[in-house]
Amino acid sequence: MTDRWALAPAEDGGVDVAPLGPDGLPAGPVRREADPAEAVRSRPGVTRWVWRSTAEVYPRLLATGVRVERAYDIEAAETLLLGHEGRYGEPRSAAAALARLRGGPVPPDPPQRAAEPGAQSPLFEPQGIPLPLTDLLAVYAEQLRRTDATARPDRMRLLTAAESAGMLVATEMNRAGLPWRADVHRAVLHDLLGERYAGGGEPRRLAELAEEVSAAFGRRVRPDLPADVVKAFAQAGIKVTSTRRWEIESVDHPAVKPLLEYKKLYRIWVAHGWSWLQDWVREGRFRPEFLAGGTVTGRWVTNGGGALQIPKVIRRAAVADPGWRLVVADADQMEPRVLAAISRDPGLMEVAGRETDLYQSVSDRAFSGDRAQAKLAVLGAVYGQTSGDGLKNLAALRRRFPKAVAFVDEAARAGEEGRLVRTWLGRTCPPAARATDDAVEEAGIPAASDEDSRPWTPGYASTDARARGRFARNFVVQGSAADWALLLLAALRQTLNGMAAELVFFQHDEVIVHCPEEEAEAVVTAIREAADLAGRLTFGETPVRFPFTTAVVECYADAK
Repeated sequence: MTDRWALAPAEDGGVDVAPLGPDGLPAGPVRREADPAEAVRSRPGVTRWVWRSTAEVYPRLLATGVRVERAYDIEAAETLLLGHEGRYGEPRSAAAALARLRGGPVPPDPPQRAAEPGAQSPLFEPQGIPLPLTDLLAVYAEQLRRTDATARPDRMRLLTAAESAGMLVATEMNRAGLPWRADVHRAVLHDLLGERYAGGGEPRRLAELAEEVSAAFGRRVRPDLPADVVKAFAQAGIKVTSTRRWEIESVDHPAVKPLLEYKKLYRIWVAHGWSWLQDWVREGRFRPEFLAGGTVTGRWVTNGGGALQIPKVIRRAAVADPGWRLVVADADQMEPRVLAAISRDPGLMEVAGRETDLYQSVSDRAFSGDRAQAKLAVLGAVYGQTSGDGLKNLAALRRRFPKAVAFVDEAARAGEEGRLVRTWLGRTCPPAARATDDAVEEAGIPAASDEDSRPWTPGYASTDARARGRFARNFVVQGSAADWALLLLAALRQTLNGMAAELVFFQHDEVIVHCPEEEAEAVVTAIREAADLAGRLTFGETPVRFPFTTAVVECYADAK
């Protein structure tokens, strides 16, 4: 029996399945099976299932206890191939791919389903436009041909497999959920915010801070309204352009301290307060909807729940089950290590081949031991920071690591000129994009003030060549890091199979595994080995290492 089969849901609730040949077309008869789970369970020799969308099929299988080893997600592959062909943004559904193949009108993609608190509702809802198995396989066979036609088909095949594996991991994490103690969460909110008032108004501590802000200005000011705060500062003779922390904290005024405290607590109240707890935590689990490859760089996002922006103080509520532990692993200086691997700079690869502080090693070589300057220089090279000491730092970095700087410089030029820019495996950035403020601040570098007043141009429509270049410079590193992380997750998922441990959380450089206490040591080893394997699979044999800082804890907040 072939180890690759295709599966397509049928209108009667069953599925059509068929074995596949090397060309992606049926190698045997199409069979109708009444029970999707039994159709998969009865074929243990199948190592890869080909289907339209993991989000459509896999939740139903998991609900019956059926896990698949590997899959090929046709719609995820279509997104990657469209991007590689310079057509990012065209409809990515299998139905759209079929229409393009046959020269018919291309249907638009259906709108993304809104996230529903509770996170179990989407598991049995059909998503997207279903296709009969024969049509689906025509699309699949054409995708195999298009992949073979890329400049580096071996890398593109690996990227497609990794993206499909990410879809499996995301679906499994959506079902597992992050352990969450509602009682601890409520206690944290009470300590931070005080009592709640009837009617849903601001809790006591926010009301007190709002009064302090108003008293400092000598008039009533709404600290939750940035325009009101900017106006109040102007009336006090102080010009500010926003209420961002990095701008406000340098102002000498008695309103600053309560204002910053208000902003911090207000965000917790709105984003992770009592309403969030009621909406998103069920049966001791926080279940956001992870979306693998949710951004153009390949980084994940969540559809609702704010899982990737949980404040440390709220992480106190993420507590392992009794007798279990959370293994929290954070990749050490991932992006500069990725830059070393993709640029093949001998000096930077030598530095990144050590499992020690990379920034300190760079500082010893190029910045007279000044680690802070070295970090700013490396991140400035990745994110295109040229203000302040940026140019001077970049020049010092270029002298010591010329191939690394030249690599991101070339990506920036390609972006400025409107050319396609690709990650190491072939994920492709559209020819025009602008780096967001979030991307810059993520590096610890404040956005330049002359850009703060510009409206952000989303995606790839910016006419600012310099902004496009800055985005492309970052894309080749951040996107390659996302590709590596997918292979890390795939390898770790395979190792954990057969253990009680389960992946429960992931963001671009951090992974959390929930496991029995006695499995914790094995999980730590599995993460380290998966990182090494992912490095070799993604970038080939290089000296670069991808170490993790790993903590085995009962409470997420204790990890770092």
